[in-house]
This record gives sequence, C-alpha cells and structure tokens, in this order.
Amino acid sequence: MAMARWDDAFLARRAFLTRSAAGVGSLALAALFKETASGDEPKDRAAGKKTDRWTGVVSPLHHAPKAKRVIYLGMAGGPSHLETFDHKPKLAEMHGQPMPESYTQGKPIAQLQNQKLTCFAPQHPFQKFGESGQEISSIFPLLGSVADEICIIRSLQTEAINHDPAHTYMNTGTTISGRPSMGAWINYGLGSECDELPGFVVLTSLGKFGQAQPISARQWHCGFLPGRFQGVELRSKGDPVLYARNPQGVSDAQQRDVVDAVQALNGLANPLVDDPEIATRIAAYETAFKMQAAIPELIDFADEPEHVLELYGTKGSDGSFAANCLLARRLAERGVRYIQLYHRDWDHHGSIKEHSAGTAGEVDRGCMALITDLKQRDMLKDTLIVWGGEFGRTPMAQGNGRDHHIKGFSIWMAGGGIQSGISHGETDELGYEAVVDLVHVNDLHATILHLLGIDHKRLTFRFQGRDFRLTDVAGDVVTKVLA
Repeated sequence: MAMARWDDAFLARRAFLTRSAAGVGSLALAALFKETASGDEPKDRAAGKKTDRWTGVVSPLHHAPKAKRVIYLGMAGGPSHLETFDHKPKLAEMHGQPMPESYTQGKPIAQLQNQKLTCFAPQHPFQKFGESGQEISSIFPLLGSVADEICIIRSLQTEAINHDPAHTYMNTGTTISGRPSMGAWINYGLGSECDELPGFVVLTSLGKFGQAQPISARQWHCGFLPGRFQGVELRSKGDPVLYARNPQGVSDAQQRDVVDAVQALNGLANPLVDDPEIATRIAAYETAFKMQAAIPELIDFADEPEHVLELYGTKGSDGSFAANCLLARRLAERGVRYIQLYHRDWDHHGSIKEHSAGTAGEVDRGCMALITDLKQRDMLKDTLIVWGGEFGRTPMAQGNGRDHHIKGFSIWMAGGGIQSGISHGETDELGYEAVVDLVHVNDLHATILHLLGIDHKRLTFRFQGRDFRLTDVAGDVVTKVLA
C-alpha cells in the first residue's frame, strides 16, 4: 500500500512538473508571439475571424512569385515523346533498321536489354500549330489550338526506369520511398489560401487504351513532414469524399459538438506528450468538419455556365480526366495550393499507334479546356500547369510498342511565369538521348519552387540529423523557360 501511495505521489508530482513546465513554456511562447506579431498574420485572424489554416514556413517569400498555385497533370505510364511532342523524321527514315550501337551500348534499357534493337518510326504525323509554329502530334488537335500558351520541354531526364520508382522520383526527387512529395513540400512551405479544403488535393482518372498503371498513395504522402501536409485524394466519380455529409438525423450543430469534444480531449493530451501528430489530428478534424460544408458546394456544377461545361465536354463528377480538370479549376479558385491529377492510361508496350491516339483523345479536350478556362478567368497568369509522365519511350520497337526510357522525354508547362509558345531542349536525331539544354527532374522541381517564390536550397526540414530538401543536393532553375 505504501508503494502504491508512493507511485501515486510520484506520478502526481511528475504530472505537476510536466504541466507546470508546459504552462511556463506556453506563457513564454505567448509573450514572444505578442512581441513579434506583425502584418504577416493570416488576414482572417487579423480581422478577428478564427482560422487554423497553415500559412507556411517561407514567410516572407524568398523572392517575388510568378505563380500562386500548381496544377500538375500526371500522365501515369510514360507517354512516348515520339508520338506526342518530339518530331523525329530521321527515326521514320530508319524504320525497321538496326538501332546504331553507338546510341545504346552500355545504356540502361528496361525490358529490351540484350535483345535485338530495331528502329521504330513515329506512328503519327506532326504538324505546326499556332503563330509559334509549335510542332505537336496530330493526336492532340485541341491542345494544338492553344499551342501558343505552352512551353514544350523536350530534354527531360530521370533516374528510374521502372514505373513505381519513377513515379517516386518524379514526385519526391529521389527513388527512396518515405520522402515528402512535392505537393507536401509546397503545402509545408507556403500553406493554403483556403480554410475549408486541404492545401494539397489529388484526383485520378482511368482510361481504357493502355495498361491501367497503378498509383500508390505513397506518391502524395508527406514523408517525414507532419501529417497535415500530405495530399488528400478526392474521388472523381460521385461524392469526392465518403461520409462528407452528416448522418441522417444529425444536424450541423450536433456534429460541431462532437468535433469540439474530440478536439478538447486532444488538446488536453497535446501539452503532456508533445506529439506533433496530435496537432496534425486536431487540424485534420477541423478541416474535415469544414469540408462537410465545402464539398457539396464544390461539386455542385449547377453554377457553371453551359458554355464552360461544353468547353470541357462534361457535366462533372463522371470520373473522366476532363471532369477532373474542371474540378481542378474549381479547387484552384478556392485557394487550394497544389492540385495533382493522374490519368492512368499511358503504358503502351504494344499497339502504340492505336493506344496513344486513344489515350491522347481522353486528355486532349481537358488540357485545352483547362488552359482556356483559366485564361478567360485571368487565372492562367498565376496558375502553373505541368503536364508529363514518369519517363518516355524507346525509339526501338517492342513488338508494335515501345519500352521504358529515361534518357530523353518531353513534358509541357503553361501559365504562372512560364514563357509561352516556345520549345526548350532537344534530343538527338533518333530521339534517344537529350543533347541540348538538358533538364533533370531536380531542375524541374527547382524551377517549380522558384516560380512559387521559393529558393529550393532554402526550403529544408531537419530529419535524422541532416537537412533534407525536395531537390536533395542537386537542381538548377531552368531560367530559359521563365517569362
């Protein structure tokens, strides 16, 4: 009994000291904030309105931004640059001939390693579009109509030759799983402009012409950053979030009571254990409650003019890439910082002529409509759009398809501080390797952060004894594509 009483006294004493220390620390912190409060506060809070919105660690910004938000159009599966944005007449001339060993000797090839390598002609004609004369495959006639708005980069290179690690590299700047995705870094660095929705949202769509490339939720994870910065996947068909509406018989006031009670319990535990994930959970509950009001309004397309629905070719919420593009514009309007779309239909190891045309048809209108719609709303100037896959495809045949390829491939960018109507970089005459103005994935990430007002070398997070960043120890801003 004496021992029990001693334990109780010890625990009570420890709790007292812990709470006292936390209380003193809280007072000191409050005093510090009072002394350093400035005009950098969130506008809502300065106006007396309570907000739990994260406003970012990069404050003030490292330099003047050109973009406020990013819409990343991820083409999962690896679109062939040779059927889309990189015109190679010489490859057409050499169709059926052996691929010169000078190109391929000692180079990594996925499934064609140690096999007979034969040149395979581009399967679609190219044409010049717009006043800029951008050369784009004929399978993108609608995107071609806005060619003067885009910048095509034809010299991208990556490090990972298989799908999942290549997605990981494209999203996190490394093939090592567990690192934060670019959207999480941007959410951490800049915060959101929206109280009711997450700062990083993911949408996926599935095509019917290529292999359905799987996408793991790891691709939008926060890694070692606090959990509040990871991407939130919204369903592209039907209700974007399950259980976003109150259960039958539960009013908003009753739901608010439940959330407040849970928040209060979490708030009691947080000072004692000092676990950052409790703060994350508190923020998540609050965001979830606000989303219950925001989501129904977000997906109510009744306020969209008929000409806008016709532009996208959808009424919304039908699971298509075009519907996701329309939803992305609505998310951007509401202040979501990073919106990532995946279209899982670009894995064309066979039948590339038919399948590339089919998949291009699934995304062509959505891409054109998004650019056109944002420009009409005067939002393109501060919205950065990026289109691209995790790697390209070989100039060599794999039956009537193409294998994975990392030495040179194409993406395009538009809006948000990017020069319009230009092409940057070149691959060799067979489209095998980037040879002029090379752009590495780390360079792409550095450029995206730069356009948002962030110096990629200064956005870091200390973990396991070292400072990490999205671009790791590499990356240079591609200044030639900047407006």
